[in-house]
Amino acid sequence: MTKPNWHGVYPAATTHFHADYSLNLPAFQTHLDQMIKAGVHGMVVLGSVGENTAHDYDEKMTVLAAAKEAIAGRVPVLSGVAEFTTATACRYAKDCEKLGIDGLMVLPAMVYKSDPRETLAHFRSVARASGLPVMIYNNPPAYSTDVTPEMFVELADEPTIVSIKESSGDTRRITDLINLTGDRYILFSGVDDLVLESALLGAVGWISGLVNAFPAENRALWDLILAQKWTEALELYRWYTPLLHLDVHVKLVQYIKLAAQETGLCSETTRPPRLALEGAEREKVLGIIRKAIANRPKL
Repeated sequence: MTKPNWHGVYPAATTHFHADYSLNLPAFQTHLDQMIKAGVHGMVVLGSVGENTAHDYDEKMTVLAAAKEAIAGRVPVLSGVAEFTTATACRYAKDCEKLGIDGLMVLPAMVYKSDPRETLAHFRSVARASGLPVMIYNNPPAYSTDVTPEMFVELADEPTIVSIKESSGDTRRITDLINLTGDRYILFSGVDDLVLESALLGAVGWISGLVNAFPAENRALWDLILAQKWTEALELYRWYTPLLHLDVHVKLVQYIKLAAQETGLCSETTRPPRLALEGAEREKVLGIIRKAIANRPKL
């Protein structure tokens, strides 16, 4: 398979809901359009931030169709694949291909914590279920399943596996991956508050959560990194970092949606079991968000 030209800032897009938790597709499509107009390079829908596992199967197809309609070929659109069984993940991959989605971001099977042999078998099966290019999402802190650099050496013989979203939190992994696999994989950073370090080490893309609230700043930071304007990049990064820390909390979805609500781009509504923030926690997070907005840099 020819590797796709995946690079740059890809939002891990939020999914929008009405107050009764039903899908708000017009708001979702408007948000996608706003981020594309701000200059993002691609889009990931129904990832962790998109509350993939809070949707039933048919709803996921509805969200994907709405995303494809709104994006209209302007940037690549990938779908998260977060299913409980390998068989359902394979079915999902096939249905994404039928819908015309550009690629898959494949997670380990949900709930069951597979061992390395099982993990590799899951990814191989999903990769072979369609002709779509696949990004493997490695996030052991969140999903308790680690795909090590050595495991990616084993997966290198799967032609449709072309990319890695590295979210282990250990930036040494990027160097290890490059040393072991060269340019075999397109490397994306998946941890918002490690993006500068990850790009310096060789990541060519950034799948971000806070871009949902601050798309222009995400794009500006990425452009400064690519231009190696380190002084300007550090200044913007240091302003942004308190917000980016919100991406690595167990309540990242609530935090990111609250930030996007404060910037007028999204409602904070999440589907249970995720509940709206309240009390001291809410005030603390709002304080971080509002301080950043008050000191928002002029781009």
